Parts: sequence; C-alpha cells; structure tokens
Amino acid sequence: MRVLVVNAGSSSIKLALLGDDDELLASEELRRSEADVGPALVRFLDASPAVDAVGHRVVHGGAEFVEPLVIDAGSDERLARLADLAPLHNPVALEAVHELRRLRPGLLQVACFDTAFHATLPPKASVYALPRRWREELGIRRFGFHGFSHAWASRRAADLLGRPLSSTRLVTAHIGAGASLAAVAAGRSVDTTMGFTPLAGVVMATRPGDVDPGAVLWATRHGIGVAEAEDDLEHRSGLLGLSGRSGDLREVIEGADAGDPACAVAYEVYVYRLQREVGAMVVALGGLDALVFTGGAGERSARLRGDVCAGLGLFGVSLSDHERPDPDPDADVDRVVSSPGATPAVVVVRAREDVEIARSVRRVLASPAPSGRASES
Repeated sequence: MRVLVVNAGSSSIKLALLGDDDELLASEELRRSEADVGPALVRFLDASPAVDAVGHRVVHGGAEFVEPLVIDAGSDERLARLADLAPLHNPVALEAVHELRRLRPGLLQVACFDTAFHATLPPKASVYALPRRWREELGIRRFGFHGFSHAWASRRAADLLGRPLSSTRLVTAHIGAGASLAAVAAGRSVDTTMGFTPLAGVVMATRPGDVDPGAVLWATRHGIGVAEAEDDLEHRSGLLGLSGRSGDLREVIEGADAGDPACAVAYEVYVYRLQREVGAMVVALGGLDALVFTGGAGERSARLRGDVCAGLGLFGVSLSDHERPDPDPDADVDRVVSSPGATPAVVVVRAREDVEIARSVRRVLASPAPSGRASES
C-alpha cells in the first residue's frame, strides 16, 4: 500500500509518499508562504506514483482521539471541534483533508493524532493540580506532542542498540524548532515535557517552554492583550526572544561564539533547560538505558549534543571520544555516539514521523475494529 503522508503545519506543508516497505518514493516540503495547500497537493499528486491512502498528521487529538480515525463525511464535525486546541495546526490539517476530498473523492484518508502516543501517561504525569471544573468541564490536562517522532525514535534506538524495546528505558529528545522530551518505558510514554499545548516544556526556537502562569496573568493586567500574549508566546519567545537575533540555533551559537552576550545567555538557558528536563524524565523512568537525540538540531548539532551530555555525567551519560562529525544532511544519521557498551548509551536517530504515520494508516485500514475510538478515561 502506497501511503501519502501529509504534514500540513502552521508554516510549512510536508508531503511524503511511502511504498509498501516504507521506502520513500517522493517527498516535498514547501513554506506556506510559497503555496496554498490545494495547488501544492495537485502538483505532488500529478508528479508521483498512484496513491492508495493518505495519512494526515493532526497535532492535537484532545482526550477524544487516542487511535487513528478513518475520515468520512461525518468526521468533519468531530475534527473541527479540535480546532481551538491547536489553532495554528489543526485547521490546516482539516483544510488538507477537504482539498484531497475535492481532488481525489474516492481516496481513503486517515487522521493520525500526534498526542495519541502520550495517551499512556499515568495520572501522576497527566493531571494538573487545578480546580475540578477546569479539569472535568474544560478538559485541561497534559497531553504531550511530537508523538510520532518519539515513537519512531524509541523504536529505532532499540534496534540500533540490539535490545528489545519491551525492556528498554529511553529518554527521547526531539529537538527542532519545536522541542520536547519523552520518558519511554517499554515503548510506552510515561512522561513528557509538553502539556495542554505545545508551549510548555523546554525552550524552543520561538516558544518559551515552561513559564509561571502568574507571569502571563500579570502581563495581561499590564497592557498585553490576550491575542498579543498568544502571539508573543508562539512567535517571539524562546531563542528568538532571549537572543534578540534569531530562533535558529545555528545562528544563536554563531552569535555566542562571536561574543554576543545575549546569544550566549540564550544558548546557556537552552542547554540547561534540556539538561534539567532530561533529569526529570530519568526520574519518571527510574533509570536510563539510553538518551536519544532526534529532530533537526538533535540530529545535526554535535555541539548541542556534547554540551547537553556534558551536564549529565551524574547519570553516567557521556559521548565517545571518537564521535565523528555530523554526516551530510542526506546521509544516514542513525548511530550510537557513546562508547561501545556504555550504559546509558547515547543515540542519534533521524526523525521519521512519516514512517510512523504510514504504519498507523496501514494498521487501521487492515483492522476490522472501529477506528478513532474515544478515550474512556
């Protein structure tokens, strides 16, 4: 089955066509400023082999969706209800669904939810200490994100280590423009750094990570409107807010090395928050077999990996003295970068959310059981 994976985000459209054995048959990534969803899909479909099914990455599934959903005309209302949980992402995914329905009316489409991997979080990790009305009527809880990336990274790392995933404790670090860590025990997420929205956790390119909610309330009482606050937290915080220069980690490191004090502080905060949250994930696991880096910066910045690991010696984390420089971006980056036999190991894995989504599509279409079941919790 050839599966088209559509990852329509707030700033880009990523398309990948995978074959029966997860081989990549075609791929394209466009900035939203360069193309609307419809024309981008038309060009890709016209230039690619025939597609049997489509898997859509839907960032937020809320409490309702813990498995993929086969999309039909009656699904729109259910999916539309999720829009305000991730207003920059979910509506764009639904737009892609509608465009494909118009372009290929008979094509099977499946919604795959990035939050689903974290549906296994125990109450101690998912419940906020908030009033019952907030928790039960408004449904506010910790969901976690980057689920497809964490799932793939944990599975691939276990393969590289030659260990069964069922007996492995991993901290997976997805570090890109967005960033989150997950504690993965026997293939199941038991804790993660993001929360009700993708704003929480570690410092990111333009998002702040964890912030005292009282500070946000104070700002709204002192002239920052709710819409402006949301925009600032999504687009003008994180590395960009700290450095005043860029949200791109490479540019921040360049600035720090050139003596820019704001960039130096930004990088120091960024690394420290990653180190601190790795420690929290190790506590959730009760130990650590491997730390896994994935995502753009996690895969391509040996500098970042070295600086993060340098502060984790108390857990036994260290890199090999002979780690080679990062390979060409088009090369296979998957490798163990700690010394042979070291425990915990340190592993680098290329993010392959497309593979996880394609496998989810095949699984749900092959199953006679209803898909997209609601959570019973």
